[in-house]
Amino acid sequence: MENKEILRTGEAPADEDLAGDPFARFAQWFAEAQASEPNDPNGMTLATSGADGMPDARMVLMKEWDSQGFVFYTNAESQKGVELAANMQAAGLFHWKSLRRQVRFRGPVTIVPEAQSDAYFDSRPRDSRIGAWASQQSRPLESRFALEKAVALYAAKFAIGHVPRPPHWQGYRIAPLYMEFWRDRPFRLHERVIFRRATLADSWSVTRFYP
Repeated sequence: MENKEILRTGEAPADEDLAGDPFARFAQWFAEAQASEPNDPNGMTLATSGADGMPDARMVLMKEWDSQGFVFYTNAESQKGVELAANMQAAGLFHWKSLRRQVRFRGPVTIVPEAQSDAYFDSRPRDSRIGAWASQQSRPLESRFALEKAVALYAAKFAIGHVPRPPHWQGYRIAPLYMEFWRDRPFRLHERVIFRRATLADSWSVTRFYP
């Protein structure tokens, strides 16, 4: 079958990719992904590495973003939390198959303010908040029954009133120093537009890469 290029709704002509703010570009692409992706347009691959330098990756949900970076929440005692404690740098990847687009980014990681983590935790369904207390994430589990028992114990503990955020559950922000916007093109001659800055205080430079 002949491979034909399709200019999708909202796409800028190629030369326009070399201008602008990467976060403005992300806002447009993310809005289109929210309209077209069947599940979790905010799902992203999170890559970390610990003190030994061994890389690791998993899928997480990006819950907040702005010009300061991308925020996700997790148990700080999990594998990714331990790795981040040893090396506060990470990379992320959004892949929107329905649009045939990717956004890659990497940079230093900071812990979001406690008030911000509290606010997001309080917005979660009650059962999810109880689950955050019950799960010893990334550690051995002797049986499914043990998990269900822990959930029941915390459900009883917080049967009435507010379910507070566990002290080990928090948010992390990745502040990009590098952002790459990848767009599918015929015959694997894809478009790659890269925004880079040396520090968070610097202005962005933009370059087109070969596929």
